[in-house]
Amino acid sequence: MLDVRRMQILRAVVTSGSVTAAAAELGYTPSAVSQQVAALEREAGTALLERAGRGVRPTAAGLLLTQYTAAISRNLAEAEAALADLRAGRTGSLAVRYFGSVGPALLAPALARLRREHPGVRLDLTLLEPQEALAEVARGDADVAVVVRPREDPAPGLRLVRLLDDEYLVALPPGHPLAARRVLDLAELAGEPWVGSEPRGPCLDVVLGACSAAGFSPDFVAGSEDYATALGFVAAGLGIGLVPRLGAGGRRTDVVLRRVRNPRPVRTVQAAVREGAPGHPALTTLLEALAEAGRRSVSAEAGRRPPGRG
Repeated sequence: MLDVRRMQILRAVVTSGSVTAAAAELGYTPSAVSQQVAALEREAGTALLERAGRGVRPTAAGLLLTQYTAAISRNLAEAEAALADLRAGRTGSLAVRYFGSVGPALLAPALARLRREHPGVRLDLTLLEPQEALAEVARGDADVAVVVRPREDPAPGLRLVRLLDDEYLVALPPGHPLAARRVLDLAELAGEPWVGSEPRGPCLDVVLGACSAAGFSPDFVAGSEDYATALGFVAAGLGIGLVPRLGAGGRRTDVVLRRVRNPRPVRTVQAAVREGAPGHPALTTLLEALAEAGRRSVSAEAGRRPPGRG
């Protein structure tokens, strides 16, 4: 195999016209340059230089290698520049996995900051269930997953970054007898018909676990796997239901949302990344932006929340 560094030394000799001039250009001694050219000739199996007066000139083989060396040098320079851009976060890609209700309040503002600070980074965004998203990060198919903390410990090698605690609210029809209350004990909802809003998974586990702790199992009379439909069912009078704040959307006039306690159902939203994965400035920015969006969401809700009274 030809040594690229020796090829570059040969090119310096050919373009400068002498070993002495090339040595001065490269900061080597003439003897060192001659030794490197001789070693390259042994690798090539043929002479690369011939005497020409006081200097040297390339043989046909030397000229051929010099031409290829020019192209290799350009490619190396481009590779170094591309690597510098990647290290600085000016290029590259991020594969992000997330679940639906986290999009507007957390992911959208975080991605807006990422786009401002790293406009050259390509994004691969895919909506996935938490277990699938965690598996993709563990396999290296995705860089980060925004998930609800699962009941089971995540796969080894994953690091979880806490973003926010998203409390569940009870959704009631406006004329419901409990709608005038600010805060309800969860046990007060035991005898109500329930509207389901979650598929099987960590979010539904939070709801069922809280109800079990309050001493009952909810009687689901209608099922849905998205919050907008579930709230529509509640507004239609089919029953009541629990929805997380992030899933409640904007202010609605056809349902009443109230806090619950004893216990207070909460799902923890986290970002999952691989332990020891090569750091990319864009990934660092995204994690910081997600955490910042989580803090802002909590602060905004605290500012809107009226004093809790039974």
